[in-house]
Amino acid sequence: MPAEDTRRGAGAEPRGAAGAEPRGEAGPEPTVRDAISAPDAQGRPRRVTRRFPLFTRDTARPEGGGRAAPGDAPAPARQWPVLVVLSAVALGLLLTALDVFRYGTLLIGAALLAGAALRWFLPSVGMLAVRSRFTDITTYGVLGLAIVMLSLMAQPDPILQIPFLKDTLHVTLTK
Repeated sequence: MPAEDTRRGAGAEPRGAAGAEPRGEAGPEPTVRDAISAPDAQGRPRRVTRRFPLFTRDTARPEGGGRAAPGDAPAPARQWPVLVVLSAVALGLLLTALDVFRYGTLLIGAALLAGAALRWFLPSVGMLAVRSRFTDITTYGVLGLAIVMLSLMAQPDPILQIPFLKDTLHVTLTK
């Protein structure tokens, strides 16, 4: 091995590889052109990138995202909570398409509220768990409640009347 290799530090690259120039008796010091982080176990600088990986390998499943039934059960039985919610939403959409608007939208809102309740009370809900438990319950609950409230206020003949909304509408429509 040439004498100059023994004078270089452990993390230095060969001459010319990274633009290193010799500096007196101490040997060449590498010029860093890439992002580096802390040195590895041997003292060499590690190359890192700020680019997201093409394939994610280390994402944790959300809390409660395990199977809702044992692993040897058929696939529909393992995911029954999300199937119940999706079936109710599909039936609500069908009713809405068949011109039974109020009952269809009430069923959609009730399905989302049921999804929030399942997420709250069951320890494992399968694919119904998308985010953290708090975020899922809040999202399903707020959207379900909003849909139920809007379907109750839908015209003609609203079941729920909120007086200040009517006054607000008149103020916005009149000059």
